[in-house]
Amino acid sequence: MHSQLIVHIFVVVILGLIVASLFSALAALYKDKGQGTRTVRFLTLRIVLSLALFFLIIAGFYFGLITPHGIGQ
Repeated sequence: MHSQLIVHIFVVVILGLIVASLFSALAALYKDKGQGTRTVRFLTLRIVLSLALFFLIIAGFYFGLITPHGIGQ
């Protein structure tokens, strides 16, 4: 039970970072008026975080840290 709580907290933190990166890209786009490269860097960070979260969730299922519930009920 303890490891599942840690995994859930970790997932929520990464989702928060993804949303923060998305809003940072929006702010950079607005401030730079589309001329800078900061927007691309923030969006690239969002993609990397999203892929990392996806693979960590898959690994969590594989190693039994995350167990599905409600399936087939």
